[in-house]
Amino acid sequence: MSTDSRISSPSATNQALFERAQAVIPGGVNSPVRAFRAVGGTPRFIARAQGAYMWDAEGRRYIDYIGSWGPMILGHGHPEVLEAVRKAVEEGFSFGAPTEREIELAEEILKLVPSAEQVRLVSSGTEAAMSAIRLARGATGRAKLVKFEGCYHGHADALLVKAGSGLATFGHPTSAGVPPEVVQHTLVLEYNNVAQLEEAFAEQGSEIACVMIEPIAGNMNFVRASIPFMTRLRELCTQHGALLVLDEVMTGFRVALGGAQSIYARQIPGFKPDLSVFGKVIGGGMPLAAFAGPRSIMSQLAPLGPVYQAGTLSGNPVATACGLATLKLIQRPGFFEALSQRTRELSQRLAQVAREAGVPMAGDCEGGMFGFFFGPELPQNYPAVLATDKDRFNRFFHQMLDAGVYLAPALYEAGFVSAAHTADDIAATVDAARQALSAG
Repeated sequence: MSTDSRISSPSATNQALFERAQAVIPGGVNSPVRAFRAVGGTPRFIARAQGAYMWDAEGRRYIDYIGSWGPMILGHGHPEVLEAVRKAVEEGFSFGAPTEREIELAEEILKLVPSAEQVRLVSSGTEAAMSAIRLARGATGRAKLVKFEGCYHGHADALLVKAGSGLATFGHPTSAGVPPEVVQHTLVLEYNNVAQLEEAFAEQGSEIACVMIEPIAGNMNFVRASIPFMTRLRELCTQHGALLVLDEVMTGFRVALGGAQSIYARQIPGFKPDLSVFGKVIGGGMPLAAFAGPRSIMSQLAPLGPVYQAGTLSGNPVATACGLATLKLIQRPGFFEALSQRTRELSQRLAQVAREAGVPMAGDCEGGMFGFFFGPELPQNYPAVLATDKDRFNRFFHQMLDAGVYLAPALYEAGFVSAAHTADDIAATVDAARQALSAG
């Protein structure tokens, strides 16, 4: 494991920083998964990153498979992105007024997403998902929302819901501070369960404003919506006048240049969502997200229509510079082919060393996104994810971390490969996995 003396300090240990953070920040972190509660141990406080690597406060280097939870598709510190951001910073941090770059980024997104004709830029995935739901309700005049257990669409009140009992039931809040009446219109179903989906629409189809889904769920690790399930979902939404909203905050421009919807469109004739939600890659690591759709729906937004949405930092000039540079770079010939090949190589070789060690492991990947489970087969829904070997994952996570490989610190999160990961990085990761799995 390499170190960097420039960022090492005897007093700046991860443990010391965590104790200091807990005194002034709830739980010591500003987003819960960073606290390592799921896997135990002390969070690593990152001092810097470059390419495929991150260095913590103690100078330890890690091969990074989080990539800021997806945005760093080019790796950290790509020179062309840095140059675009430097130029934007010199021009001004924020204006609270329109800029040409907002138009350019919107045009770039729409060029890659044929299902959409207009886009509204915002600052976070949570904000984009929340706004898309409000727009869907405003456009349809309906109140009810369908989501799926194990999918995460941000921390808006109406989305912090868990499934209740029965096949098609209204959920119960999963967070204190969310009154039951706030989620009374949210229906939670099981992912990839066609029968349950059909029952919900048969009973309440005329009241459903929209169905929101992660086409590849990255918040229960990596679980795809099956082709029959997505096909039936599109049919039912069309039949009952509900809007299909694809949450591509994680998958957008990450699993394919056109997002996950382009993958489904190749296999389902005429497939397209009514609304799409994007984030992460479109900001290149800066706080930026968006929701998009046809002009007929998007025109319901203020200032044209009655659905209100606003944000002081929406379309921030520095964030749009970062995102625009990123989107242009990932369109270069061969980019996604190379990224996909490297990700498949990692996924396949991890599965191979698991077989050699006699450890049940199932994995999957698409584009630059991957996931794996300690179990004999790929889960198709959240209950199946919960049935995989969590203790084994937690041991594996710490063994890999000790070997200088930074995976997501929770069984329920997908992983990300960047264009900066080399064949040597993959080989080092696989070697570390071989040793970890052999050790038990």
